[in-house]
Amino acid sequence: MEQTARREQIIEAFVARYGTEPAVWVRAPGRVDLMGSHTDYNLGYVLTMPIDRDTWIAARPRSDRVIRVHSLNADQGSAFSLDAISFDESVPWTNYVRGVAAVLQAEGYALVGFDGLVHSTVPLSSGLSSSAALECATAVLFRAVGGWEIDPVQLALLCQRAENEFVGMNCGILDQYTSMLGRAECALLLDCRDLTSQPVALPNGAQVVICDTRAKRELTGSEYPERRAQCEEGTRLLAQFYPEVRALRDVTLGQFLEHETDLPPVVARRCRFVIEENERVLRLADRLPDGDQTAICALTTTSYKGARDLYEISSPEMEAMMEAMLSAPGVIGARQAGAGFGGCMVALVEAEKVAAFELHVRASYAAATGIEAEVYPVQAAPGAGELHS
Repeated sequence: MEQTARREQIIEAFVARYGTEPAVWVRAPGRVDLMGSHTDYNLGYVLTMPIDRDTWIAARPRSDRVIRVHSLNADQGSAFSLDAISFDESVPWTNYVRGVAAVLQAEGYALVGFDGLVHSTVPLSSGLSSSAALECATAVLFRAVGGWEIDPVQLALLCQRAENEFVGMNCGILDQYTSMLGRAECALLLDCRDLTSQPVALPNGAQVVICDTRAKRELTGSEYPERRAQCEEGTRLLAQFYPEVRALRDVTLGQFLEHETDLPPVVARRCRFVIEENERVLRLADRLPDGDQTAICALTTTSYKGARDLYEISSPEMEAMMEAMLSAPGVIGARQAGAGFGGCMVALVEAEKVAAFELHVRASYAAATGIEAEVYPVQAAPGAGELHS
């Protein structure tokens, strides 16, 4: 949707619901990982990119301490007092707003009530971090109406804490960091231990394309927590041989191979994937700016095979999409995105062949699954902030 039309639609809906026009606008982007599945909570590296699919919140401050929030996407919402923040079972998406409010308030930040209207172009439950975009937009809104300042890394950490502790999803820092600190026109090489990042140029003549399997997954109730526990078990066992190990990020592939048989087989598979994936992140960050197609293809393909065979986060729909992407015109490399178990995948495509790539992927995937995929190019976008007219 064109930005002016989007703004006008939100204003019209805001006036209809609240009787006045919004006074504050904020946005936060979704994100796609170009390399680095499940490395963030193992304190490793991720090559991540904020995308121009984002979440907007239009708001007007209130004189009391009440939050009223409604979603144009879901056509539902709820209200709560900042003096009595509780989990909402009936309208679950509002718990991301409630959680951010609860955490910010617990940290001593002065919060102001508001009427808010949410509109998002980030697909829900698809691996592009719609929840983090909502959290970060909410945090930026509280900052704007409250008139206080905070370091953006700290704000990302508080949004992560809201998802961990209030929502109950034990995610790593990747999604919130990327949404809060993203930069336009480049990817970020994120170090999830020290929470620093370096810009990584995207190759000339190449386009990042999202391929949505439209196979939805709910991570809070999925095998995600089990994968994390298996990595923690592997870390504990490997630390018995290497006392300096605090996370899988600290283990070299050589060290792992030396003690692979000392781990339970399933734990060993999970650890091997994460350790190899960390190495792939650094190699792709090095080769991506030059557009080294041979390296990009090899790294993305081995990442997907590892995700499928070692980490076991693939699905029949993901397998069909991978086949469709790899057989399409102009493809340079393709792999999973997000946590897996369905959702979106990502490809790097020769820019002049994006249209042909999209047509092929849609037709091939529909023939294999009977599902109409969503396929669209994305650009690297700036991180969360206020929107000004």
